[in-house]
Amino acid sequence: MDDTIVAISTATGVSAINIIRLSGSKAIEIVDTVFDKDLKTKKSNTITYGHIVFNGEVIDEVLVSIFRAPKSYTTEDIVEINCHGGIAPTNKILETILMQGARLAEPGEFIKRAYLNGRVDLIEAESVQDLIYSKTEASRKMSINGVNGILSKLIKKLRNDILAIIANIEVNIDYPEYEDAIEITNEILKEKISVIKSNIINLIKESENGKIIKNGIEIGIIGRPNVGKSSLLNEILQENKAIVTDIEGTTRDIVEGSIILNGIELKFIDTAGIRNTKNLVEKIGVEKSKEIIEKSDLILMMFDNNKTLNEEEKQLIKETRDKKRIFIINKIDLKTNIDKNYFPKTSPLIEMTVKDYKYINTLKEEIINMFNLKELEISDYTYISNSRQIALLKECLIIVNTIQETNENGISVDLIEIDLKRLWDKLGEIIGESYKDELLDEIFSKFCLGK
Repeated sequence: MDDTIVAISTATGVSAINIIRLSGSKAIEIVDTVFDKDLKTKKSNTITYGHIVFNGEVIDEVLVSIFRAPKSYTTEDIVEINCHGGIAPTNKILETILMQGARLAEPGEFIKRAYLNGRVDLIEAESVQDLIYSKTEASRKMSINGVNGILSKLIKKLRNDILAIIANIEVNIDYPEYEDAIEITNEILKEKISVIKSNIINLIKESENGKIIKNGIEIGIIGRPNVGKSSLLNEILQENKAIVTDIEGTTRDIVEGSIILNGIELKFIDTAGIRNTKNLVEKIGVEKSKEIIEKSDLILMMFDNNKTLNEEEKQLIKETRDKKRIFIINKIDLKTNIDKNYFPKTSPLIEMTVKDYKYINTLKEEIINMFNLKELEISDYTYISNSRQIALLKECLIIVNTIQETNENGISVDLIEIDLKRLWDKLGEIIGESYKDELLDEIFSKFCLGK
């Protein structure tokens, strides 16, 4: 990290302003060589008006911001050049800066430097990425809690509680004559570990809410051809997203659309009608539909009130019994020929006519209740939603279970200390107190260029 990096930090295209950012020990010096004002004497957190000039040619009229180390985002000297938006002026300034000795930054390298220099921890860094890609107000609130370090404090408190136990055990071993220290027995350890385990379980449990807020809810609409799936999608979205005809098999590919409900993104997927078919294209669509069933968080299973259940439908009801699902009987304005007794009472059933919007509102209310979206609306949004973090928490739970088991078996506390240290280290991986270079490269490579 001895070199100075540069990148365009705004989306390339026609806009009022673009920002070119530099970070490194020579950031101010490099920009000073092509700026028509003296930057070396400028104080930190100041903006200077001037022009970028190279070989006597004025490239653009700019505002240059200076943030001196260590009080900057990366803790290094940072310079931000605010130029006119547009591809030509922005690229020309970038080219000029590169010719003065800066290196083009890798994706996420600015925030990676902030992390390596201790400015942010790994949860805060990953939350910045989540904030950039947040689509709803709820995901924004959750991400900002991560950026502000609220989530990190929960993990740090857990680590401090474990560290206090480890320190106490060390004192008991090394200074048995020290009477002020509480002797950590198997009984005392049982109580302390139980509290730690409860906190980890709560974090894992609440991570489900975090994933819903961050990723939304994927909802697959399935059923036999011409049952009204595409009409349902169009009514939910209030637009003609899917083609609707009386011809069976019209939908042969996946059609998607999304809405925001109680601050959560609902991603609806209209699938091809599921049936045995010899048509190659339609057959591929049916296979895709079955894949959607597997990956969906919720399945809307649609049936025709005017028709009896066929074997494919009966099989689908059996195969999806472990999935979250809502049965929808459509076309209730027609004669009833369907056997409603075949539907398990464990899943909600809605009878409707798709074209009547009051039934769409009923469906929305059912989804709200099924995923407790009203509770999420008033929550504090302090959730873990990152897959890496959740996986590490689950590993922590395995270690805690091992500690409990060995403790119950009466194993000496000083031997259990080894697993306590493992638990402390594993929690440290979540916030980045311990890490592998390969992991960092993978995490920060997902960030956008200039961040």
